[in-house]
Amino acid sequence: MAWRIGVDSGGTFTDVCLFDDATGRVAVWKVSSTPADPSEGIARGVAEGLAEVGAAAADVGYFGHGTTVATNALIQHRGVKTGLITTDGFRDLLEIGRQKRPDLYDMQADKPPTLVSRDLRLEVAERLRHDGSVEIPLDEAAVRRAVRRLREAGVEAVAICFLYGFVRSDHEQTAARILAEEFPAAFASISHAVAPEFREFERLSTTVVNAYLGPIMRRYIGRLAERLTALGLTATPHLTQSNGGVIGFEQAARLPVRTVLSGPSTGVVGAQAIGRAVGFADLIAFDMGGTSTDVALLAGGACRLTGEAVVHGYPIKAPMLDIHTVGAGGGSIAFVDNGGLLKVGPRSAGADPGPVCYAKGNDEATVTDANVVLGTLNPAFLLGGRMPVRHDLAVAAIDRLAAVVGMERMATASGILSVVTANMARAIRVISVQRGHDPRDYTLMAFGGAGPLHAARLARELEIRRILVPRTPGILCAMGLLLTDLRADFAVTRLAVLAPAALDGLRAAFATLDTMAAEWFAAEGIAPADRAIARTVDMRYAGQNYELPIAVPDGPIDAATLPVLAERFAEAHRRLYGFVAEEDPVQLVTFRVEASGAVPKATFAAQPDAGPDAAGALIGTRAVWLAETGGFVSCPVYDRDRLRSGNCFAGPAIVEQMDATTVVPPGWTARVEPFLNLLLEVA
Repeated sequence: MAWRIGVDSGGTFTDVCLFDDATGRVAVWKVSSTPADPSEGIARGVAEGLAEVGAAAADVGYFGHGTTVATNALIQHRGVKTGLITTDGFRDLLEIGRQKRPDLYDMQADKPPTLVSRDLRLEVAERLRHDGSVEIPLDEAAVRRAVRRLREAGVEAVAICFLYGFVRSDHEQTAARILAEEFPAAFASISHAVAPEFREFERLSTTVVNAYLGPIMRRYIGRLAERLTALGLTATPHLTQSNGGVIGFEQAARLPVRTVLSGPSTGVVGAQAIGRAVGFADLIAFDMGGTSTDVALLAGGACRLTGEAVVHGYPIKAPMLDIHTVGAGGGSIAFVDNGGLLKVGPRSAGADPGPVCYAKGNDEATVTDANVVLGTLNPAFLLGGRMPVRHDLAVAAIDRLAAVVGMERMATASGILSVVTANMARAIRVISVQRGHDPRDYTLMAFGGAGPLHAARLARELEIRRILVPRTPGILCAMGLLLTDLRADFAVTRLAVLAPAALDGLRAAFATLDTMAAEWFAAEGIAPADRAIARTVDMRYAGQNYELPIAVPDGPIDAATLPVLAERFAEAHRRLYGFVAEEDPVQLVTFRVEASGAVPKATFAAQPDAGPDAAGALIGTRAVWLAETGGFVSCPVYDRDRLRSGNCFAGPAIVEQMDATTVVPPGWTARVEPFLNLLLEVA
């Protein structure tokens, strides 16, 4: 027997998914997160989950983990004291950034704090030209003085980023060697190893973020590895990247910037896999947890991959799934602003103290408390009875807020859900309407501990008529870890015009990237039969400032490759911008290779139809206050574990399971499809 384990460590709960390779059995477990040391909650969740299925740590053949450690450290600015060594004249680039504001007409908009203070940004004489030739040799003595100064200042990490380090890395390599000699304890982040691409500010920002998070992630990964070893786990652990793939702990510790979307990315991977199994190609992934909501658009069954994003105000050049995040979760705190308006989030009660109903000391009403008062959540317990809930404390918290806002209790509780729904609807419009997609053409896939609870309200707001709730929605991010491959991305920038003269450079660039991929395959121990390579090149018209990723044909690169690239670029440009400039020269900019190593995955098996009668899953009724009726309604409560393929029932109804609660409102019907996902549709 070989068990595969996926663990997603969130802000409120830590989710564990266990899959038995031999029998296909899937088991889930959920424990409260431990924000002070997330590895503690992970170790406890794994130990309890294994005990629940009667397995030992030695039976585990694969361990995958998604984490929010890097994200939270960046959001809360809890990274380490960091130094920077850069080209003479460029110390202030990190602070100047780009001459554009996130809100054009907001004169009071605040920039995010600069991660390296000016006194720790040191310049050294060196200059390469754009073609890699040396204009000013590196002043090695100046580098040595800079390293000593940073060491004396007490920094824990040092970023090294020279102007043309992405073209030729000699100077950066020399500086890295001096850093290792003079300050071996420092975490080193070198731009050509972190983001070997052009655009100096974005590359500098990425290199600095990597340094800022490096020691935090290194310590976290070290603690987690020790706890897993103490449990008796012998499988090589892996960590999720922002691109949806996984890498080993060692590489994750070197490149923590690649994990800033580690947690939510595997939820999207899980959504893609379920969508393929069920036959829904166009999905909006809606992942609502305890602290935040992550949304993504899956057009044609795949989520768009972007090579650059701004994460909490900091540009990061790294491959990542196109996921949009807002501070709206079950723990989001409701309050009244200075204008007397009811607001929800982004401040969250998190796991400790958590919502008021957890009885851990919080007295500010949250989204979860509102659901307890309305009856949409079980007013006595959560997690299948393992976690008691104080209904009376939730009522008192809502009453205090109601007195301030001047509304009665149930209207206030319902108002909290309306406000948080509006916040989430705005996030979905960003990834759909603003990019030319009509959300009414998509199926809403609701997951996360709170996703199915709010999905119907959100669907009504967006006029979506179909909702898909996975079999284990509360732990889909953990499940996604069992559905993804090992993956690494490599890139190099080399500007060239798309013409026969560019062929040699095209071949040389991909030869370099293929060598890097081969070294990664060998380091990860991936068998040749399990290796896969995908090549793309970022292209643009000369004079444009943004590129489009274009797939490079498989096979050898020769004269026939160029017209294929030209045709594909023209198609992509017409689709996005509506025109093709046939007379303008086309440039090749950044060459990319995606290397993936196939691993055994969890599988979905269709179940035989058991008929429409869902009476066998009925476990009682509960009074639920519904916005559709403006009052309490006696709703049947179904046990998700007892629902069988083909079972159908009409709303209003509540479906409970250990990891989530689904609300089926009046006017909707629910049906269990063959893979045991719950399909909600407008009647």
